[in-house]
Amino acid sequence: MVSFDDLTAHIVTLNRRGSGAPVSDPARICRSQPSRRVWQPARRFIGSPHDLRIPHRDCESQGRNAGFPTGARADWKVGVTDERYMGSICFPASGLLYLSANLTPLTNMKRLVLIVCLVVACNAVADFRAGVALRNVTPDPLLPVSGGVGPSRSVTQKAGELSVRALVFEEGNTRVAIVSADFLGFPALLGNQVRAGVKGIPAENILIGATHTHSAPDCYGFPDGKGGTASDARYLEMVCRRMTEAINEAVLKLQPAQLKIATGEAKGKIAYNYYAEQLYDPRCDVIQVLDAAGHPIATLVNYAIHPEVLGNDAGVCSPDLIGPLYDEIAARGGGIGVFMNGAQGGMVTADNRQPAGREARTWEECQRIGGLLANEALRIVRDAPVQSAPKLYCAARPLALPVDSPLMRALLKQMPAQPGATADSVTTQLNVVNVGNAQILTIPGEALPNIGFYLKRKMHGQHNLLFGLTNDAYGYILTKEDFNSFRRYDYISRTSLGERTGDIFVSEALKFVNDSPRPTPLAGQ
Repeated sequence: MVSFDDLTAHIVTLNRRGSGAPVSDPARICRSQPSRRVWQPARRFIGSPHDLRIPHRDCESQGRNAGFPTGARADWKVGVTDERYMGSICFPASGLLYLSANLTPLTNMKRLVLIVCLVVACNAVADFRAGVALRNVTPDPLLPVSGGVGPSRSVTQKAGELSVRALVFEEGNTRVAIVSADFLGFPALLGNQVRAGVKGIPAENILIGATHTHSAPDCYGFPDGKGGTASDARYLEMVCRRMTEAINEAVLKLQPAQLKIATGEAKGKIAYNYYAEQLYDPRCDVIQVLDAAGHPIATLVNYAIHPEVLGNDAGVCSPDLIGPLYDEIAARGGGIGVFMNGAQGGMVTADNRQPAGREARTWEECQRIGGLLANEALRIVRDAPVQSAPKLYCAARPLALPVDSPLMRALLKQMPAQPGATADSVTTQLNVVNVGNAQILTIPGEALPNIGFYLKRKMHGQHNLLFGLTNDAYGYILTKEDFNSFRRYDYISRTSLGERTGDIFVSEALKFVNDSPRPTPLAGQ
């Protein structure tokens, strides 16, 4: 980061009303982050505002004569402080540019002479920006919905709307898109179609994850047992088109932004492990995006849960609890919600349990759980410190996994060909993203909670996020010790790639994490 000692600005100007003596005491005159009320001191000097045409960015003059002319957007400006036309240089609190000013008034000059001597490279100044957009992808007419491997189920009604949501970050020359889609999973075959239509973001920097609702149309083409599939090619083409539109719109909406990042336990009756009640991660990670004025424009929620309150046999097309989560975030002023699932495999699900072993499988229960999770996420992030100049890093790396499961081998032969997949192996993409003091790692499937806990413990952020079902969704991910070890694990073992998947994934993922730069820590965290 550029410091005050790194840069010197020499400003020479005319004082039309007399030379006067420079005033060197700091004056807290302007601010660039109004919501935080962070004021930067500046050295004052005598000068004529009518000669000063110094460009600015997001600074406000607090003087009595604030209406002086200014130029185009840049990183600082001169403001007026009194009738003698004292001016001050405003240094943004965002950390984009820091200047050390040596201000000298001169007389008998007819125009402003401005000389800025830079002793550091100009690319040391970077601006963090963000944009967000969404599209509705509810099928019309309604289509059968998929809850996993096997035939889809017919529906007669909808509850809520399916959506795709894109959150784009930019810092310096780096852009990253985080995309959430209301489906069981979103395969790379479709994801690559989306990436090909996106402008201005490298394909490998586009992370596409599924919320894992069990009440949306099949994106994979699972066999229906009759020689066909319920997957609808025309509908999937529409989904890809609208997802591409959302990402491109988010790029167009990029604006100066700040972040609040926090991790905390989401309290209340939200999730539990169906196989072993307490074997789940109650932590919720939240990244809230603020505009330059400090108003939330987006809230990303990262939490491990199966959104299957309704299930695929209720005859309903729905985002399940994720829809009400989005509605509550928007209603509470959190902007557009973006949900990224976590390590929710085997079998972290929504806690809709009722007395006598019953379950509440209603839209009202979706609203209860989704609303509670939204309010917990907003509570967790509420008092987090603002990161006004977060750094951004993104890298991608291929991951090859063997296919040992007979069921998965058969499925790969019957379903539409996936990029990098054969009957014996699949190749998918891992991403590591650093944003501010957080680190993100993608998971191409449903990792069990013990894998999630271990990965978070070994990652290098002050906040460590796992984006499950991202870039692909190749079934459950277990360690060799868990594979086929319990009767409870029969189903998730059969629908995994095999017993080697977990060990290979963990080893390669942590190697990737350790090869990547560490996120910038925040003091006091």
